Amino acid sequence: MSSPAKCATVLTCKAAVAWGPGEPLALEEVEIDPPEAMEIRIKVACSSLCRSDITQWESKAQPSLFPRIFGHEASGVVESVGEGVTEFEVGDHVLTVFIGECQSCKHCFSGRSNICQKLGLERKGVMHTNKKTRFSIKGRPIYHYCAVSSFSEYAVVHSGCAVKISKDAPMDRICLLSCGVATGFGAVWKVADVSKGSAVVIFGLGTVGLSVAQAAKLRGASQIIGVDNNPRKFEKGKSFGVTSFINPDDCNEPIPQVIKRMTDGGADYSFECIGDTGAVTTALQSCSDAWGMTVTLGVPKTNPEVSLHYAQLLSGKTLKGSLFGGWRPKTDLPSLVQKCMDKEIHLDGFVTHDIIFDNINEAFNLMKEGKCLRCVIHMQK
Repeated sequence: MSSPAKCATVLTCKAAVAWGPGEPLALEEVEIDPPEAMEIRIKVACSSLCRSDITQWESKAQPSLFPRIFGHEASGVVESVGEGVTEFEVGDHVLTVFIGECQSCKHCFSGRSNICQKLGLERKGVMHTNKKTRFSIKGRPIYHYCAVSSFSEYAVVHSGCAVKISKDAPMDRICLLSCGVATGFGAVWKVADVSKGSAVVIFGLGTVGLSVAQAAKLRGASQIIGVDNNPRKFEKGKSFGVTSFINPDDCNEPIPQVIKRMTDGGADYSFECIGDTGAVTTALQSCSDAWGMTVTLGVPKTNPEVSLHYAQLLSGKTLKGSLFGGWRPKTDLPSLVQKCMDKEIHLDGFVTHDIIFDNINEAFNLMKEGKCLRCVIHMQK
């Protein structure tokens, strides 16, 4: 059994620190504390850049949460464990997750939700346990992101926010299951339960949208329509299973009318992967009036209210929300990892760039400019 946290010491490591909203990340020497009770400290191997990192980095809504270390899609190796941790040992390979699973609260015990009451989405830049940070520079606290902060050579996470994986899993690809790719697959397989022969429409062909497409193809959907105003994504979409495309900029009529004509009355399943509440309304209008289901996966930057006419639901439509694709991290992710290792799920196509840690700002620029899907940042030399 691994040594407890009291045997671990404060480490000094390199981290990419955002000192203010939208400011280029600065590579700094930071101090990272030993893991507290029920925490583990991880040597981060790879961390992929997610759109939500960009959104929160640019946001001026919470200026008090800077300086801050972003990153949450990560793979790594357990370096030390805190008091009370029995699930992990030093040397274990893990994925970090931005929502945890304590396996003891009402929500976890019910099996009906993946929103753990103890380890849900952390929004205040601190750890779940004692509401403090584990990073500092010369005594100044550095805030966390989603209680992970994987743009650092080492990170401390709650043991409930990590999933043990096989040591044979490729660190530089399996990290994608920490958020975006898993979200898309879960929306199709777990939330919507897409049926064979169905018609699917996807709004937004980023990593999440393409994950939806691959998952729908594996489920046997007969029609997978991609909606995006970036024509560069269309060719990429074909390799993930998209069968036809709509560019809203090229349409002279409302998108729902186009889709209803293409699908003989509306899609069976509609997925909103943009993070725009207007797109949620459009997605709902585009699915079948009798039984269509719309799943929303994106997080809106502005205008969080969804507007719809009650008649959209009266005839039998369903609008469902989804966080992390409905997956319960510890319960469900190991089987998803295994599907990747068995080549049932292909991750390579999502990675457009492999970047060394020193060049992390390049990854941020690529995503801001819409020139990448996932950039995998290799944290160790």
